[in-house]
Amino acid sequence: MWKVFNLNELKGKVAGNQPAIFEFLRSSQMSCALYRLPVGARDMQAPHLEDELYMVLEGRARLRVDGQEQEVGPGMVLFVGATTEHSFFDITEDLTLMAMFGPSGGMR
Repeated sequence: MWKVFNLNELKGKVAGNQPAIFEFLRSSQMSCALYRLPVGARDMQAPHLEDELYMVLEGRARLRVDGQEQEVGPGMVLFVGATTEHSFFDITEDLTLMAMFGPSGGMR
């Protein structure tokens, strides 16, 4: 089995001035979603039960993971282990991320 996704179409699913997430893939071993946080938005996510990999597609912000902070921008790839406290903040440019979880469990 295989699937093909158009990134521009996926971005359209999370467009707007409110935080949005769109899960576009779920299999037994992984799930993937686009996650968008507009300038000034508050990231309300809780720790996940799965390991997570973020790819920053657009925008600029800071990421706080277990009390440490990192500036993030386009092209960066970020790993956050399962059950680790994390959140994006100080969003200075609309932030669009591809979030990949494994194994599949979803975005909580």
